[in-house]
Amino acid sequence: MEVAVKNLIIVGDRVLIKPKEYPNQTKSGLYLPPGVKEKEKIQSGEVIRVGPGYAIPSDDIAESWKPDEDKARYIPLQAQEGDTAIFLLNSAHEIIYQEQKYFIVPHQAILMLERDNEFFNS
Repeated sequence: MEVAVKNLIIVGDRVLIKPKEYPNQTKSGLYLPPGVKEKEKIQSGEVIRVGPGYAIPSDDIAESWKPDEDKARYIPLQAQEGDTAIFLLNSAHEIIYQEQKYFIVPHQAILMLERDNEFFNS
């Protein structure tokens, strides 16, 4: 994880993604004007931070003896830090944080994840 975003807390079912850097030249040698790849409907990037997930309502009756931290419960997201995500750009919100470009993407806008994991290699 990048040091610049270490202290950021992502809320709910959102994911912070650092967009992939695209070359400005095609395989055949043509130079692309700035912003061509950024205007495509589908983007990819590295998952930097992940929110806690989908909040689920607590069915507990208010009990004064119960600590407050037990009241919030979440269904975790599939995305994990370090994954490569392919997502719909029209659902993402672009932000600039400490001179770096990021996207805040709702989890439902992520189409596919690529993960380097021993689980998948076995």
